[in-house]
Parts: sequence; C-alpha cells; structure tokens
Amino acid sequence: MERKRRATVKDVAIEAGVSRGTVSRVLNGQPYVSDEARAAIDAAIAKVGFVPNNAARSLVMQQSKAIGLIVHEPHSLFIEDPNIGAILLGANAALSGADYQLSCLIADTPRDIERLTRYLTGGLIDGVIIVSAREGDPITKAVARLEMPAAFVGHPHDIGDAAYAAIDNRGAAREITRRLVGTGRSRVGMIAAALDRDSGADRLAGFVDALGNDFDPQLVQRVPLYSYSDGQEGMRALLRDHPDIDGVFASSDAVAAGAMEVLQSSGRTVPGDVGVVGFDDSSWALRCDPPLSTVRQPAGELGRVAAESVLAQLRGEDARAHRRMLTCPVVWRGSA
Repeated sequence: MERKRRATVKDVAIEAGVSRGTVSRVLNGQPYVSDEARAAIDAAIAKVGFVPNNAARSLVMQQSKAIGLIVHEPHSLFIEDPNIGAILLGANAALSGADYQLSCLIADTPRDIERLTRYLTGGLIDGVIIVSAREGDPITKAVARLEMPAAFVGHPHDIGDAAYAAIDNRGAAREITRRLVGTGRSRVGMIAAALDRDSGADRLAGFVDALGNDFDPQLVQRVPLYSYSDGQEGMRALLRDHPDIDGVFASSDAVAAGAMEVLQSSGRTVPGDVGVVGFDDSSWALRCDPPLSTVRQPAGELGRVAAESVLAQLRGEDARAHRRMLTCPVVWRGSA
C-alpha cells in the first residue's frame, strides 16, 4: 500500500487562500495576522490533516519546548519509589502550565548515561531537571559543559552555582533520630541507603549527629538503594550481628517497610521490642502496620520548584536566584 503523503504548509496555504508566510506566522504564534485569516488557516489545517513538523520547527526557533527529567536510578526503583512519581507529576504540572512538554529519561546503566550525554547535545530539549545525581556524575558534567538550563532535585556538593530544589536531609534525620532515642531506646541502629548521593550521605550524617558520643558504627548497615528489598537485607544483617537492637532509623520509608517485615517475621513487635522510623512520608508509610513515623518530604513540590527554576532560566534569569530549601517536618505515628 502506498504511504499517504504528509500535508505541508503549502497545502494549508492553498486551502486557506493565504501565503505560506501567513501560515507560518500563525503556527509560530506571531502577530499581524487578521482574525479572518487565522480562522481560515485553522479550518484548512483541520481539512488537510496538517501536523506541524516539530523537529524542523525546533531548528528554526532554536527551541524544542521540551524539558528533560533525568532520573539516575535503576529501572526497578523508578517503578517502586513513589517519590519519583510525585516529583515527575509536580514537574509536569509546572511545565504544562507553561506549554512545555516533559521528556522522562532514565539513567540506569553506564550505557544509558553515555547515550543520554550524547542526547543532551542534540538540541532536542531546552533544559533538564536532574534527580538522584551522584557527585562526579557525567550527566552533571555534560550539562555544565553545554551551559544548559538545569535544576537539581537534591543538592549534590559539586554542582557549583546550579539551581536546586532540596530539603535539609541532615537536619531532618537528626531530629527524627533524637525523637526515636527519646522513646527510651538505647541500642539504635540505622539502615543507611544510597550513600553515593547527597540525600543518603546527609541522612547518615544526621543520624551520627543525633547520637553524638553514643554513636556505634557497628550499628550502621549500609545498603545500595532506597528499596524494600534492601530494607529486608539490612534488617536481617542487623539482627544477625546485634540481636539486642531496640531502635532503627531506616533512610527511606520503603527501607523501613522492608525492615519492619523482617522484624515482625522474626517475632519482634513494633514498637514494643523495636521502634522504627523512616524518611519520606510516602505511600509506604501508611502501608506499614503500625503506621510509620517518618519525615515528610514534599516530593511533588520539589518537582514543581525545579521545573519553575528551569523555565526561569530559559527566560534569562540567573540560576543562582533559584536555589530553594523546602521544609520537611517529622510526622510521628505508631511505629516508634
């Protein structure tokens, strides 16, 4: 079967009885076109089935009207972690209001990172929001080299003057650990996840701050990811090596949920034998039984603020004017 020819600007112009230049001005949102001509062009577009060639238009306008959301996490965590979804929705709401398209890009493997680095140079997106960047991240370096409008969700320590939307992970971790200790716990451990990025490292630092001279490094179990399965593995290791543990700070709600499942399966009661606290106040917190004491991370707001920062930079504003720390209160429930 012969492929149907794609309608062109010329076809629209002939159908509407106007010049191609007039059609182009309408398509590009430019002024100096009469209401009658606009109406004729709209009718012609519908009749001939014209669809704008956005790739060609991007070359002419030197903008794609698309913003990339780069999530530097494994595919499995992208699906499991409700914070990532909330960040995505918050960013999308802000971009939709400005008539920009969100393009979601996942960086799981080194090959993904190499491919995305090449993609950034192609002019297919106007700016980026970067989630879960590590220090020394090649994507961060590529964005800096290209001088691309960008905002980070989180605050890696090697981003220079780049914009970010973040929370005080260290301060919040310190506060919730002190509250856990205040319930009478004397052997408090931590399942410390994602120590290769600022959020995980800062939460561990806050835990250390809270315990002061009582900090015991043997009671910290390091795991790779903010995941339920890592919470299970971390809790099994803590119970094996320190069966007298009576309090646990898990560095995310998913990690805490996995830890609670292992504790309860081993015959420990929560909070009777072991008090557990998490971080995020995600949907995981209310799935737990009892409900999880945690820190409320405003994930949707982080996405929105980061997106608005990129849009502001596209308008010519300085990235340094868009460095925001959002509040993250402790939410106390039955798990501790």
